[in-house]
Amino acid sequence: MKTITEQLANYKSVHLNRNNIITHFIGIPLIIFAIALVLSTVTFEVSLDAASLPDFINGDYRFTLALAIAAAVMVYYFILHIPLALMILVCFFPIFYGAHQVAQGEGSYVLAGVTFFVGWVFQFIGHGFEKAKPAFIDDLNQLLIGPLFLIAEIYFILGLNKAMAKDIHEQAVEKRHLLEQAKA
Repeated sequence: MKTITEQLANYKSVHLNRNNIITHFIGIPLIIFAIALVLSTVTFEVSLDAASLPDFINGDYRFTLALAIAAAVMVYYFILHIPLALMILVCFFPIFYGAHQVAQGEGSYVLAGVTFFVGWVFQFIGHGFEKAKPAFIDDLNQLLIGPLFLIAEIYFILGLNKAMAKDIHEQAVEKRHLLEQAKA
């Protein structure tokens, strides 16, 4: 598995333009909201009734597919980088909570579709500024790195882990240079 630095550098190599990054701060949360909204409509129950468990744990629990997938992605983020995983947990919780609440009402699929479409419009407008294709075209894993990239940008703006920020930027610029050479 690639390190967090390698993955963020790969992503950043096609996200060096400030306007592209700004559009991603709009597009990525919209896309995540839309996906979470649809996945929040799929629910399942788990019943725990075991003598070996304390009484307060036994009972019926209702989960959504959004929660299950988000939990799996969060495990991946924690493996990559604990501070960024904690930060994304805090920053993206309102998106998932909002999607869960909206999923209880009417018209959630239409809203999800419109929101998903608008989110991707912002993404592609950003890549127009960048004049580079989206990172996921060559590596589908980069779809998971996009949200982490946004959090890393905030993390670095706050002055946290300057050495990592410098390393990612240097690797990204080098990767971009190689991409542009390959185009020529």
